[in-house]
Amino acid sequence: MSATNNRSNSASPAQEPPVLDRIDRAILKTLQRDASISNVALAEKVKLSAPACLRRVERLKQAGLIKGIVALLDSEALDAGMVVLIGVVLDRSTPESFAAFEEAAQKVSGCMECHVVTGEFDYFMLLRTKDSNSFNRLHAEQLLYLPGVRQIRSFMGLRNVLSTTQIPI
Repeated sequence: MSATNNRSNSASPAQEPPVLDRIDRAILKTLQRDASISNVALAEKVKLSAPACLRRVERLKQAGLIKGIVALLDSEALDAGMVVLIGVVLDRSTPESFAAFEEAAQKVSGCMECHVVTGEFDYFMLLRTKDSNSFNRLHAEQLLYLPGVRQIRSFMGLRNVLSTTQIPI
């Protein structure tokens, strides 16, 4: 599983995001590449004293721009090398059916992401599993029982062309 559980998007009170200067942006870019960097090394890279750098990082955390620090794991080594994208269409578009599906989707084994989308589908889910046999079991044991689902369409990834956690800053 992932190092953190960011599956809920609880709404917080409307808050103005802080204005980011050049140093804040440099800190965020550096931490996106390597969050294990020491504060002293980070301070050196962004040309600040270590205490000033630590204060800025704490301010960015308090502002919610840094949500957590995670380890990126090798999915192949952990028998989760197959990526499956799943398009889901619900049978009804009611707040209750959406809520029931969303609650159940958070419990699906290997579900890394679940997005409400526009267009032909109501949701896209991104799952990781070992191989097509393990996905077939997951489909039969969990996906078929998701509440309110009219249609599920699965797309198995054949080759990873691009995968990043870095947000353009």
